[in-house]
Amino acid sequence: MAKVSIGMLGWRFDEDDILDENGEFLPLDEMPEDARERMIRLDTIYNAPCNACWLIHGDENVDECNTARYVYGEPLSEVILCEEHEPDFVYWFREDGGSAYRGTEEFEDQFYEWFLKGNRAPEGYEGMEYVSTDPDDLPEPPEPDPDEHGDLMGGDVSDRVGLTDEEIAESGVDFGSEYPSDE
Repeated sequence: MAKVSIGMLGWRFDEDDILDENGEFLPLDEMPEDARERMIRLDTIYNAPCNACWLIHGDENVDECNTARYVYGEPLSEVILCEEHEPDFVYWFREDGGSAYRGTEEFEDQFYEWFLKGNRAPEGYEGMEYVSTDPDDLPEPPEPDPDEHGDLMGGDVSDRVGLTDEEIAESGVDFGSEYPSDE
């Protein structure tokens, strides 16, 4: 059974859990619960702004944010990242205590707090390595029913991050500085 990423790198699915024998997506109600929840979340977070960029630019400058291409964590406490910030997340997770929050509701918030304190991966730190495939080879995923799965379909990242613009402003992080600084 092969593992595949759908739409964004990070979350991986067993092909047998999401695709039928003809390579078409199974109906959502035929997928295992974990795969179904992730597929529904992907429909919401695909092409959303990177969480780290959003922490830097906020709602008022969301157009400055890069599009997220990576997703880590559990549905509704996931972290979505662009290529620029994915190494920061991987560093936090592997080297700076982030793995302690794996599978918890605090996962997303703990990364945000770490990032807002100015923490970053060291220069040249590599993110995850993925095998590239042609995303056009995949069929269209099933559309989730908002009445049935609305709890997983929250759209606005700022409504879910747990930090208000005021809390971000009060964090003391100078978003104009290059981190880490020598101070």
